[in-house]
Amino acid sequence: MPDPVSRRTFLATAAAAAAAGKIRSASADNGDAPRGGPVAISSANGLRAVTKAAAMINDGADTLDAVVAGVNIVEADPTDHSVGLGGLPNEEGVVELDSSVMHGPTHNSGAVAALRNVVYASRVAKLVLERTDHAMIVGHGALRFAKAHGFEEQDLLTDEARKMWLRWKETHSDRDDWLPPPDAPDNGKQSRAHSGVQYTYGTIHCSALDTRGDLSAVTTTSGLSYKIPGRVGDSPIVGAGMYVDNAVGAAGSTGRGEAVIKNCGAFAVVELMRNGASPPDACMAVIKRIADHTRDPHLLDDRGRPSFDVKMYALAKDGRFAAASIWSGGKLAVLSNGTARHEDAAYLFKRPEKQ
Repeated sequence: MPDPVSRRTFLATAAAAAAAGKIRSASADNGDAPRGGPVAISSANGLRAVTKAAAMINDGADTLDAVVAGVNIVEADPTDHSVGLGGLPNEEGVVELDSSVMHGPTHNSGAVAALRNVVYASRVAKLVLERTDHAMIVGHGALRFAKAHGFEEQDLLTDEARKMWLRWKETHSDRDDWLPPPDAPDNGKQSRAHSGVQYTYGTIHCSALDTRGDLSAVTTTSGLSYKIPGRVGDSPIVGAGMYVDNAVGAAGSTGRGEAVIKNCGAFAVVELMRNGASPPDACMAVIKRIADHTRDPHLLDDRGRPSFDVKMYALAKDGRFAAASIWSGGKLAVLSNGTARHEDAAYLFKRPEKQ
């Protein structure tokens, strides 16, 4: 039986990585509080989201209203194929959305999964928090719930996303999410990255902190492209794709949801911060744990490293923030001290140079 992973082990791992020069920190030195106004962080596709969220907080809005309004911009953007309208569909050509929200001051959460025909999954998740005694509603029930609150149905599959899906249909062969039987001669899977087909397991996460020290977070996604219908990733799972503790901080993730779920990613980041880890060390420790726990051959490259990516994001109650990813090249969007910008994420492995 493997030894349990202790807080000391987590922190030692992050410290060793830093000593080896593997951590390129995206943490802000903001002192003990966000003196320059609210702080909002997001995945790289959320520069407009953090700008919107911070502006609303400055106008007196609650942090939850602010982060949801921020990601709504991306959910409604048909050119972002990882979220909402224009998101890449499941293997049957149907867009299914997942989202979760959490409000720090009340420690309440709401989520929807496998939601069809509604652009703003994050708004529906927020209504689950506000108008029900449930934590999550899924599938047809989520759609009925949304319609009961006035959401109109519309086809989320844009012409551009449909063409991408058709290209996948024409070429996918063994590059789908069905694994071969255990007795197959070759139980491996080819990489998703091949010529002519666009894949995504992208998402948008957004966390915000106001000057009173209150936090909220949201994660919303169209999920893994061409997935098996009904597949649910980490985004709507509180403690995996998103988590908030108002006394400590907030965290979220993007990337391969299955890996985040199996490691309780966002919850683990917040717990590490509770026990004294800085945001970059907490994010990197969880990224390292995900890499260490990835053992299926079809998920590993020829050097035994994960062939996929995961990014973890953290925002501490004192205004410090960070992001870390398995592979180099990641970014986060941040607004602090009144300035919106992209910053580099820390990383575990450097991507090979393109030939």
